[in-house]
Formats: sequence, structure tokens, C-alpha cells
Amino acid sequence: MIMIINKTPDVVRICTCRLPNRRNGAPVHARLESVEETTPGSPGCLPFLHYICEIIRKSHNSGDSTFVYSSTVTRQIHSNRYLYQTRASPTPATMRNYHTRSPATGKLVKEYPEISNAEVQEAVGKAHSRYENDWRFRSIAERARVVAKAAAIMREKADELAGYVTLEMGKLIDQSRSEVELSAAIMEYYATHAERLLKTRAIPEAPGSVIASEPIGVLLAVEPWNFPYYQLARVAGPQLVVGNVVMVKHARNVPQCALAFARILEEAGAPEGVYTNLFCSFHQVNALIDDFRVRGVTLTGSEQAGAAVAERAGRQMKKVVLELGGSDPFIVLEDAKLDHAIIQGAEGRLRVMGQECTSSKRFIIVGKERGRIFLEGLVQAMGNLKVGDPADNSTTLGPLSSEQTLHDLLKQIHSAKAHGARIVLGGKRLDRPGFYIEPTIITDIAEDNPLYQAEAFGPVASVYVVDNEEQAVKLANATQYGLGASIFSTDIAHAQALATRIDSGMVFINSPAYFAPELPFGGVKNSGFGRETGELGIGEFINYKLIRVA
Repeated sequence: MIMIINKTPDVVRICTCRLPNRRNGAPVHARLESVEETTPGSPGCLPFLHYICEIIRKSHNSGDSTFVYSSTVTRQIHSNRYLYQTRASPTPATMRNYHTRSPATGKLVKEYPEISNAEVQEAVGKAHSRYENDWRFRSIAERARVVAKAAAIMREKADELAGYVTLEMGKLIDQSRSEVELSAAIMEYYATHAERLLKTRAIPEAPGSVIASEPIGVLLAVEPWNFPYYQLARVAGPQLVVGNVVMVKHARNVPQCALAFARILEEAGAPEGVYTNLFCSFHQVNALIDDFRVRGVTLTGSEQAGAAVAERAGRQMKKVVLELGGSDPFIVLEDAKLDHAIIQGAEGRLRVMGQECTSSKRFIIVGKERGRIFLEGLVQAMGNLKVGDPADNSTTLGPLSSEQTLHDLLKQIHSAKAHGARIVLGGKRLDRPGFYIEPTIITDIAEDNPLYQAEAFGPVASVYVVDNEEQAVKLANATQYGLGASIFSTDIAHAQALATRIDSGMVFINSPAYFAPELPFGGVKNSGFGRETGELGIGEFINYKLIRVA
């Protein structure tokens, strides 16, 4: 496999090709495997691309250019010099547009074109005007009524909203309904508690001094597809009651979910400009981050996307909240109830087909015999699922969200195996339409195996067996991520004490990750910074203003 990169000031194109064996010194032709296109410095643009491009430039004796398009790519080798040739053809519109493609069938359902630069500017102008002249001056109670009404509408339209999630990203219908309810509960929580959370506070040690909670302006949210409503609710719920206004660039594969959420807020009484959905490009996202009228940015996505957004926003002195990847450990101590841990472990790994940042990913079992029993139980739990249409209530194994997600996961599995890991269960694509994969369990993962550090975004469980608790803690922390973790034990006090030694933003005792409106969500290390939901979640984009009387 080779990677060809073409970098210009406006775009980076990354082409992955498979190169056959060279015979008799003749030029060889590479078969195109995939093409990705992004904007330098944007979410999705790997920070090290500039470094790679420099290496490519220096490796060419005469400074040849590289060209990558979504067409046939030819790699010719002459001595120590690389020449890249291509027959150009335009990138398909479906790669640029927002679209609904059924993960259950693979069929394209509907497309939505990107908006123009002029439309982006018009939208940010309306948002800024609404903030400056209206929304920030409304009472907390009035803003909360809009958010509360939106929560009520979500519950009224729960089946319709859940159907969009299942159609667009393949989530099991029961889980889609649960997401709608959780999202409505978050909106309701902030509407109910807004007055208390935002009240002006006196400083007891400084008579005559108070701290007022004030909004900061237009916020930009860049959100992923795995929880299409929950991701929006945990931004819109708190920030709208604060008095900020929100602009959202949602994932390309959930446009109907994005439109539905925007319609709900409009129906709830939010004036134009208070909440704006944008079908925009990453180039346009960059322009918004650079725009002085946008005062804060929040992103849920990959580590690379977070680094790019944080760097760009930092240059503009803008506050950023990042929720990035996770490789959450699931620690089973020697006194834990194994049957309970097995059931909870399978649930934690299979929820959203494993496409969840806080999914239980690395199972760390203390004790060799207990590790053997746990593995057998996990194989049984993950290997006996009913494959089917995610819209069918009886289905327990649905598809992944996209062909690309499936491709990436299979690549990780094959890489892990090539580096000596053992595939205990699954590991292959299911022979049926759509983007289905077998639930997979992998063991014998050495430290030099790429899977040891990587986040597997799908139903892939990594199982480790250790001799003692100290080894369990060391292994749990042996990752660049620090989002969530689970500890299973019958000794609650001991588990709580052990939780303080885990490098993560959240630890759950005797359960996989759990979401609730009143609980803060966020991580440490390369899992990002800042908090969403709960009392902490409302404060990320507030100007805590000191007012002192002499």
C-alpha cells in the first residue's frame, strides 16, 4: 500500500493505492483504494500532513508535483525517482454533499447540497444580529421556556425522530428512541434549572462584590453522527438558556436528523438566528472559526480534528471545548460478580454497535482462571445476536454507519492479527447488503500492536488478563486517551478509591458508561478538555463577570 498526497494552499488530497509487484523493471500501475479530500487546518485534516508533504517534496530529485484525483492513479517507478501521473476526473458530487444513505441496505436515499459562502455569511450575520439585539437581553425564564417547549416537542415526535436516526446511521430503533428521550431530558434539565445555575452570586469574603453569569455570543458546534440529537442537545440546551446563540455543522450522513432538530427549536419559538443548522464544508467551518463574530467553538470528533480546531481557534483567542476519542478500560476485579460483568460488558461494547467514544473497549480481567471464564461468557454474549434491519424491534445486531467505517474497522482487525493478536470471535464482514460486521473479540494484544493504543470504533472487544490489581491499573492508564472507565467489584469503597488512580474524566462503578442530564461529561489527555451536561456543562461559554462596589 502507498499513500500519495497532493497539497495546495486550499486543499489536501490523500490517495491510498495498492501497488502490485514490479516485473522486469517495467512501470507498474497502482489500483486506487480510496481518496480523501480536506482543507489544511480543518477538522479531519491530519496535523502531520504538512510534515509528510515536505518529506515527499524532498524525496523528489527534481521537485515533481503529486496529483491525486478520484480517478485512475498511475504510479511509475524510474530508478530512485517517483513520477505520479493521473487521468483527471471530477470528484463525485456525492462526496461533497450531505446525504442520507441507509446503512442497512447501502442505498442512497436523498442528497442535500452544501450552502454557498454567501449563505454562510448571511447566516452568521443573522446569528450575530439576533444575539446583539435580542436574545442576550431576554430574561432567563423566557429563554428557558423555548428550550422547555423544544423538549416537549421532541417527546411528542419521538417515533419520527428515532426513525431518522435509524435510517441515517443505523442505530437500533430502541436505542434511537432512548437517545430522543435523553436529548429531551437534557433540554428539560437546563430549562428547569436555568435560574439557579445562572443566578448572580455574592462573594462572602468581599462585601459589595458579585459574580454575574453572562453570555459571550455566537458559538459554533461541529458534531458527529453517532448520537445525532444528544450531541446537539448538550450544546443547545445549556447555551440557549445562557443567552448565547448556536450555529451547527453536523455530520454529512445525518442531514435529516440535523434538519429535524432545527425545526423543533423553530416550532418551540426560537427566533431566526438563535439556532442555525449549516450544511457547510470544512473550508467554510474554518472561515467561521476565523470570523470575529463567532466567539467560541465546540467539537465532538477525532483527536486529529480536535487538534486542528483548537489550533485555529487558539490563533483567534477563542474558547474551545473538545470531546474526542476514547479507549475506555473495563476492569473486572477479583471479587466482582462475573455474570454481571459479562452482561454489562457486552452491553457496553455493543451499544450503538460500538460506535461510541465511551464504549467499553479494553476488558481487563484480574486472575487467569477468571479471565478464561469471562472470555467464554463474552464470546457467548456477543456471538448470539440476531442480525437484521435496525428498524425491526427484534434485531440485536445492526449495521455500522457507513462503508468507510466498516472498511476502517476491518483494516484495524487485520492489522491487529498481522501483529500477533488472536481473533477469538468474528472479524469478518457479513455477507449481506449494508454495512454489517461480525462482533469481534481479540486477545493476545502485545504492546507493539497498533490496537494496543488505538480506538476501535465498532463492535470489537479487546480482552486482557492480568495477575493483579496493580497490573490492571497500569494497563488501564497505558493509552493516550482518558475519557471514561469502568470498575467492577463487590467492594464499593475499594472500587471508589481505585477510581482515583484511573486517568480519565469519568469512572463508572459496576456499569458501563452512563449518561444523564445532571452528570458532567468529558475527558482528559487526548480525549479533550472541557465539560458538557450537568452543572459544569453550562459554564463553558459564560463570561463570569465581577461587579464590585467600592
